[in-house]
Amino acid sequence: MPVIGVIETKDLSRSFGSVTVVDHLNMSIPSGEVFGFLGPNGAGKTTTVRMLACLIKPSGGTATVDGLDVTDEKDAMQVRSRVGLLTETPGLYDTLSAYKNLRFYGRLYDVPEQRLNDRIEYYLKLLGLWEKRDQAVGGYSKGMRQKIAIARCLLHDPKVLFLDEPTSGLDPEASHLVRDFISELKKEGRTIFLCTHNLDEADRLCDRIGIFRGHLLSVDSPSRLKDKLYGRQVVVKLKEVTPTLVNTVKAQNYVGGVEVNGKELLVRVNSPESDNPALVRALVAAGADIQFVSEASRSLEDVYFNIMGVKQ
Repeated sequence: MPVIGVIETKDLSRSFGSVTVVDHLNMSIPSGEVFGFLGPNGAGKTTTVRMLACLIKPSGGTATVDGLDVTDEKDAMQVRSRVGLLTETPGLYDTLSAYKNLRFYGRLYDVPEQRLNDRIEYYLKLLGLWEKRDQAVGGYSKGMRQKIAIARCLLHDPKVLFLDEPTSGLDPEASHLVRDFISELKKEGRTIFLCTHNLDEADRLCDRIGIFRGHLLSVDSPSRLKDKLYGRQVVVKLKEVTPTLVNTVKAQNYVGGVEVNGKELLVRVNSPESDNPALVRALVAAGADIQFVSEASRSLEDVYFNIMGVKQ
């Protein structure tokens, strides 16, 4: 039997007037997965999150979150109580302290009193804000407010988290803390739907990536997306590149392609582990002075721009 995802969509769509923002979105996200949702501004990412979190209704199609139908009002009430949502511009009460903000939202989710106090203390200490808990958040920096918003969406122990730019406005140290925190949340079995413009962050955190612009353009793990587009490539740094050496490499039956970059050859092979020795022997026999051999590293940014059709 196929595995039913914690988040499932079938032809999920949303239009605003004559403009279709989300067009027949189909995806399945299993329990415990960190799913990265990548796309440019205006691609429909936030609209998708708002539909899945039951803040707006779809114009067409269906979706379930934890087995509950987001288009059914009774189910939608339960979805709202089971998910945690971090929006890109979190709304906090500026005149209230961090502690009182969190108590207010925790009570909305009916978190028991003692547990609520314990969880507020835990998250404020974890995020380095315990000593400032009684200060009004209106005087907080953007990064500090973001930390409060992260704590807020976790108070009721949600099974599913929707995080829209969770490290936005944070300094490098705080961003690192939040990334580690997301990794720990995954270990607890939570399903995390992550919208981010930080491609390095997505590469490190996400089990799979969905590249989206109104509709899904590609979905897979970061490593498989790289392999699909570029295969595995070896960088051979030579003292000098000559036409003879390039032709020697092209003549090898295990070579899928060769690019010249200055004094480097970028060679596409099926398996560097088994093909590199033969490649080195062939080049040495042709008179090459090899300085080093390494496997080429492609970034998720390379993949993203390739799929989006953007020239770098």
